[in-house]
Amino acid sequence: MDDCMFPELKNDLILRAARGDSTERVPVWVMRQAGRYLPEFQAVRAKHEFFEVCRTPELACEVTLQPIRRFNLDAAIIFSDILVVPQAMGLTVQMLPGTGPTFQEPLLVPSDLGRLNSKTDVNQTLGYVFEAITLTRHKLEGKCPLIGFSGAPWTLMSYMIEGGGSTTMSKAKKWLYCYPDDSHKLLQMLTDVIVQFLVGQVLAGAQLLQLFESHAGILGPGTFSRFALPYIRQISTRVKEDLVQRAVKPVPMVS
Repeated sequence: MDDCMFPELKNDLILRAARGDSTERVPVWVMRQAGRYLPEFQAVRAKHEFFEVCRTPELACEVTLQPIRRFNLDAAIIFSDILVVPQAMGLTVQMLPGTGPTFQEPLLVPSDLGRLNSKTDVNQTLGYVFEAITLTRHKLEGKCPLIGFSGAPWTLMSYMIEGGGSTTMSKAKKWLYCYPDDSHKLLQMLTDVIVQFLVGQVLAGAQLLQLFESHAGILGPGTFSRFALPYIRQISTRVKEDLVQRAVKPVPMVS
């Protein structure tokens, strides 16, 4: 969606910083800035399940705006979750109180890859994220840029195999050693969906993209270079190429 369709941006500090331009100060935004530390967020969550908030554009917009109303931040980040991508590919994920994200049926063996829909139409399965982004761009009234995001392939793969959070990611790391070819197959499947997802976010109005490789630190230099970095680079290149082919100016991407 063309920027002329949205209110004029009044604060582009974080965009200039992301492009490598000199800035008058360091831009400020906060990880998980729309979240449980805010009483107004707790009020929303008291009435709505976590992924219900993610899947309801009006609710996702509201909780995205809550910290912007309280603090003088230089960016808003759309309220969503990295695990919406595995959901779009056919896996069931719940956010359980006291436990966190939980997969009902994680990937146990390579044959389980057959359960994944690698050709998912993101406009159908993740269209609610795009709707939330467009709505939020309008509601921000140009106060600051809106960040879109996705989890990176290795991080998503590790959740899909572990079935939830883990301090060691031992099951996922076992795949890298025991099933290297199938690991690459899964990472490529995820990469293909993530590219479409991030492009869709820009088309919906996201002004900066972030790719979260949250579990990079669990890998050694060799395994990171083999199983994580190539897919991050591929995503960065392909998203930009796709946008250019659509005559859309690429936005900055950070990780």
